[in-house]
Amino acid sequence: MKQMRSSIFILLSCFALAGCTARNDQAVYLASNAENRPASTLLSFATRTVSPTQVTSELLLKLPLKAKSLRFAVIGDSGTGRSPQFEVAQEMEAYRRIVNFSFVIMLGDNIYGGHSPRDFVKKFEEPYKPLLDAGVKFYASLGNHDSLSEREYNLFNMGGERYYSFKKNDVAFFVLDSSYMDPVQLSWLEKQLRESNAAWKICYFHHPLYSDGKFHGPDLDLRSVLAPLFQKYQVNVVLSGHEHVYERLKPQNNIYYFVLGNSGQLRFNNLRLSSQMEAGFDTDRDFMLVEVEGDDFYFQTITESGATIDSGILHKQTNPSN
Repeated sequence: MKQMRSSIFILLSCFALAGCTARNDQAVYLASNAENRPASTLLSFATRTVSPTQVTSELLLKLPLKAKSLRFAVIGDSGTGRSPQFEVAQEMEAYRRIVNFSFVIMLGDNIYGGHSPRDFVKKFEEPYKPLLDAGVKFYASLGNHDSLSEREYNLFNMGGERYYSFKKNDVAFFVLDSSYMDPVQLSWLEKQLRESNAAWKICYFHHPLYSDGKFHGPDLDLRSVLAPLFQKYQVNVVLSGHEHVYERLKPQNNIYYFVLGNSGQLRFNNLRLSSQMEAGFDTDRDFMLVEVEGDDFYFQTITESGATIDSGILHKQTNPSN
């Protein structure tokens, strides 16, 4: 039995024979009833076994799947080539069949260790083969364990650049290289944000500006240069990896922040409770599904064994800088 590390410890039981039938209101409760809950909560969930060949109706879905929505998945610190990465990928494919997400954003540390052609096959192409075969695109950002050679890898869709942007529907994505945040990149970012007229502005990169991870914690130097730009140009959502856990933070300067660095690597029991944490999870690997439609940002975070450990809806800020 795992030791309780906080005053509140939420346990949901998902039984293998019945599927994951427990409601996930507890996770949504963290965001929607902040005034009635403790300052922060670590989540622990029993797991179930889900085979990608199972009927997809058995999967627990927390997204509305609206007709004209944008749907994508999020992974971070994934590229190990080991069995947990494959298990996360299998669960992603099982959900893709019902969610029909068209692309995946990668929060860095995409390829650990060597970067030979065989490494790209073993640590990316083989785990995500069902997704790639289905036409899903991956858009990578660089982490501290990545090689600059990844810029030229076609399946990462980086166009040979360390940092770049792309747009899907009315959502603009700004992909940064947080390991080398030089003045040229900052100038590029400010110009891109200033000129963007997208309804949603989402930035993602490797090193988190806010984090309750014990091993790394937040990158304060990076925060000092990026946070003012995010506030000035009304960025809505920021996603990072690096800390091998999952965390959803309270809005910082009215901007939503996520940390997801455990899609391949895991640093067990690495989170400390804090007043800025909305939800945290550090006992399994996971990935996140996102659906954006109109002024709503729906999310669902799912472990490699199929348990939903966080979900909810975030509303577009009327003025993110305030």
